[in-house]
Amino acid sequence: MDKPRKHQVSLRGASAREISRDALLEKVSHERERRSYARRATAAAIYVQRVWRCYNVTKKVALKLQEEWENMLHHRDSSIPASWVSSRVFRPFLFFTDCLSIRHGKICSRDVNCMQACLKILLESINSADSRHNFCSLALGTLEERRMWTYQSKKLISLCSFLLAKCDKSLAGGQDVVVLISLAMRFLVVLTDLKGWKSITDNSLKDANVAVNDLIRFMGSCESGLYISIRIYINKLDIPFSSQTKTMVHIDDSFLITATAVTLALRPFHATDFLSTGFDLLDKHSAAVQYCLFLLTIPRLTQRLPAVLVSALKHNSILSPCLQTLLILGDNILTEMSQMDHLKIQHSLKVIPPVGWALANIICLATGSENDFLDPGGLNQSLDYAFYVHVVIILAESLLSWLDDSGWTEKENQYPQVNSETSAEPVGKVSYENETTCALKMSYVDLLRPVCQQWHLTKLLAISKTDAYVHTDEALTVQNPKYLRKLELLDIAYFYSYILRIFVILNPMLGPLPVLNMLSFTPGYLVTLWEEMESLLFPRKGIISADHDFFSGNKKDWVGDKKQMQLNKEGSNKWANMLYKITGKSQADVDYTDSADGQPSAQVDEDLQDVWDVEPLRGGPQKISKDISCLLHLFCATYSHLLLVLDDIEFYEKQVPFKLEQQRRIASVLNTLVYNGLAHGTVQLNRPLMDSAIRCLHLMYEKDCRRQFCPPVLWLSSARKSRPPIAVAARTHEIVLSNATYSVIITTPHVYPFEERVQMFREFINMDKVSRKMAGEVTGPGSRAVDIVVRQGHIVEDGFRQLNTLGSRLKSSIHVSFVSECGVPEAGLDYGGLSKEFLTDISKAAFSPEYGLFSQTSTSDRFLIPNPTARYLENGIQMIEFLGRVVGKALYEGILLDYSFSLVFVQKLLGRYSFLDELSTLDPELYRNLMYVKHYDGDLKDLSLDFTVTEESFGKHHVIELKPGGKDVCVTSENKMQYVHAMADYKLNRQILPYSNAFYSGLTDLISPSWLKLFNANEFNQVVDIDVDDLRNNTRYTGGYSEGSWTIKLFWEVIKGFEPNERCMLLKFVTSCSRAPLLGFKHLQPSFTIHKVACDASIWASFGGQDVERLPSASTCYNTLKLPTYKRASTLRAKLLYAISSNTGFELS
Repeated sequence: MDKPRKHQVSLRGASAREISRDALLEKVSHERERRSYARRATAAAIYVQRVWRCYNVTKKVALKLQEEWENMLHHRDSSIPASWVSSRVFRPFLFFTDCLSIRHGKICSRDVNCMQACLKILLESINSADSRHNFCSLALGTLEERRMWTYQSKKLISLCSFLLAKCDKSLAGGQDVVVLISLAMRFLVVLTDLKGWKSITDNSLKDANVAVNDLIRFMGSCESGLYISIRIYINKLDIPFSSQTKTMVHIDDSFLITATAVTLALRPFHATDFLSTGFDLLDKHSAAVQYCLFLLTIPRLTQRLPAVLVSALKHNSILSPCLQTLLILGDNILTEMSQMDHLKIQHSLKVIPPVGWALANIICLATGSENDFLDPGGLNQSLDYAFYVHVVIILAESLLSWLDDSGWTEKENQYPQVNSETSAEPVGKVSYENETTCALKMSYVDLLRPVCQQWHLTKLLAISKTDAYVHTDEALTVQNPKYLRKLELLDIAYFYSYILRIFVILNPMLGPLPVLNMLSFTPGYLVTLWEEMESLLFPRKGIISADHDFFSGNKKDWVGDKKQMQLNKEGSNKWANMLYKITGKSQADVDYTDSADGQPSAQVDEDLQDVWDVEPLRGGPQKISKDISCLLHLFCATYSHLLLVLDDIEFYEKQVPFKLEQQRRIASVLNTLVYNGLAHGTVQLNRPLMDSAIRCLHLMYEKDCRRQFCPPVLWLSSARKSRPPIAVAARTHEIVLSNATYSVIITTPHVYPFEERVQMFREFINMDKVSRKMAGEVTGPGSRAVDIVVRQGHIVEDGFRQLNTLGSRLKSSIHVSFVSECGVPEAGLDYGGLSKEFLTDISKAAFSPEYGLFSQTSTSDRFLIPNPTARYLENGIQMIEFLGRVVGKALYEGILLDYSFSLVFVQKLLGRYSFLDELSTLDPELYRNLMYVKHYDGDLKDLSLDFTVTEESFGKHHVIELKPGGKDVCVTSENKMQYVHAMADYKLNRQILPYSNAFYSGLTDLISPSWLKLFNANEFNQVVDIDVDDLRNNTRYTGGYSEGSWTIKLFWEVIKGFEPNERCMLLKFVTSCSRAPLLGFKHLQPSFTIHKVACDASIWASFGGQDVERLPSASTCYNTLKLPTYKRASTLRAKLLYAISSNTGFELS
């Protein structure tokens, strides 16, 4: 180890430790920074001292000057020359006022007295008829006097603006300040009005006019601060004047201040040279820019002012320049409005931005109200309507952009509107707004109510049909040539499309309903809108004729007459459900089968399919123009709302508002747009359009499913060339669903043929089973199985008690042992799966009307619907939830159950809302009565109806109000539509919602909601006949039987002679379910089997001798019919009918 080194000796003659070069440089740098900091600190200290000395000296001088000024006023003469007022009174006053008040932003009591004294002197001077004593005569004097007068007058304007901003009665001494401000505003009005100048002669009128216009131009500039001060003042007027106008009998200082403030704000617009061409663009529109920025953005401007002042703001001489300025300098004004958000502003601007308040205020000013003096309840007659519409479009678009950036558009679909997507499943967490924000948004939407009135739309439509062009100045037409054209339908569409979106986002209670109600029921508007859109989408007439020819030739096949279109038992049999196959031919006699590559092999002419695949929409929403997108959005939103109230008579028979041929074209447009938007993954690029299009498409598709008006090929046409195979689609769906709200399979499952959707459903289940196996939930036969014992007489109770708490564990294997009513275990084997007998028996018992959980509809179909009295049963709601799990288990395992739910109930399970016409499938008598009320032409008060419904349960009657206070509201011609739809809503939705929610909760424990949405409500219905040929081709023979056996030949001969219900009884006897599998008997697992039961019988049995006496039996676990070797058809028929009617199980074996 080295010894410690001694201190080195510096060659400089001193002992020191040497430092490195970098350390030396760093030390020098630190020293330099320290010296620099010391210099800056010294300079800053000197500057602070200088500023403080300046302030201190200035304040002392100002106080001394103020004292001298006050003493001077006490000894002044009664008659003061104008020059003395300017130099000895006003000049020192401006100095000490600026030093003591304006710079500090406050007013003390001493300053108030000084200001009052000065303003009184100035008013006395201006009112003097002697030009020597009139302050305004200086504006007509020498050049130096004119300059001094202009400077001092502008200072006075700034001072009065400062005082106006400080107006507040609530502060100490506030009343004195109010009196001062009233005096200041009165002086300012006189100063800027030539009529108030008493000393003007005809020779000096021109020079005086130039001087006044110079002041007015200054008032309209940002330098004066006038409009900012007026904004601050009006913002403090919290109590709306509009509601008090008629009762106001006295005029106080507050009203005078408000009136003079508005007068001064409007004065630049009334200047004689305001619209002349002698000023450049910025000079000319300076006042209008300030007016738009600081007054039109005041929250609830028209509600804060007296009605007489609001009428002044509505005058065309004020409103038109503002509209023109917004069109010319719109980008600059919108930019400045957006920067106002960074100021210290009130809560209202944190919820609604300045551009939003500008939009609302312009609408209020352009439209009338009940208290208006100009045009109550209408548009201003002298208004340039094209300017008005274009400005609203610009502001609304900017507001929507702000809302989008603020995250409000994410809540765009959370309005409580009744729509076809109302779901029975839990909505999820919703962030409830605080009451203040909600109230503010509601008050804002109230300002937009005028555009929700039918007269507003009617007026704009009438103007758009005229050939008149708007007149404007050259600057506007040069910069924006498009504004020279007349008001067009497309402009109105943009107007209401944006207003609709704003209501969706900002109306917390009703969403866009006020706008949609008006748009939907304005006569002819929807038709006009569709014609405009049709002209853009279908420019070639050949397509229209092809449409007509196609339908005229096939109308009989699939539209038919009224009887064919009627919703009845035979019609519903044409559709299959999730468990059962369509038998026979399809509705259009098109044989849909599955090809090897998963594509449908429907033999349909490609040219006819092209009719329904709208070419301009094949690229999705991102490939269409902004104009078409706007028209589509407005049309879809409006028509989907109208479809909610259109009944079948109006839609199919009266065919209003569209003919059925037009309805099919609308359906093809929506189908093409929605499918391609989803397929290309561009939903988020135009979410409002896609949301409204999807909603409208679902309503039209559900209407077609219930009563057909479109050919089946229409719904398949969009995806016929790009539809992926089933397995690929199923796997892609799971990936897409995890990253997006919409997917093709969930949103437009109808583009897949029904058989493919069923296969897709089974594919989803198989994928779920594989994932469970990979997760270790299924490791082998019998793993995690649950053993239960079920008594035959208590199957529902025992099943509920032992299985209800399992939840999603019902996906696992469950071993069931049956015990007879005598306590003896029944024969039967259950190899690792839930017994089919258990599911069949529990569904039969629990769905029976006698049990009380479900009842049957009053229609001939006798479909099942939850019983409203089930809530009074012990564990009634929980039992219905358990039945949902039982049905889910059957679907999951591919086991057929024998049930038929009402379409209304199935709608809830699919997350759909039920509407008026569907009431005919639930309660035809009530539906007829409501239709009578709807179309009743007399006085409905004669029927003595109110907004209540009476229910009976266990002998007691309960009166339920359809709306708050409904028992006190009589049904009249004005509210009959509300009554009809409120009654239908109660019967179809509100009454069964708790039960459908419970059933849905249990069902989705095993079946994903997205899987259920593959099907429409009709596809859950049952078919009542069986295809014997299909059953024969997919039957397996065991025990010695073959297709050529004598008994087998007799069997198929007998089966063909059975009635449809007897064939269903046979199928139920063998498989425990009376329905055929959805995709045919080839998909029945295990296969339908006929097993030979050898019996001794003489050869003469075939000719009349003694035949076999043994009855046929069945093993439902294996879908096996144990058939003895009968020799005669009559014996086989009799024995078979006896067996299938005996409702016995294994005992016949």
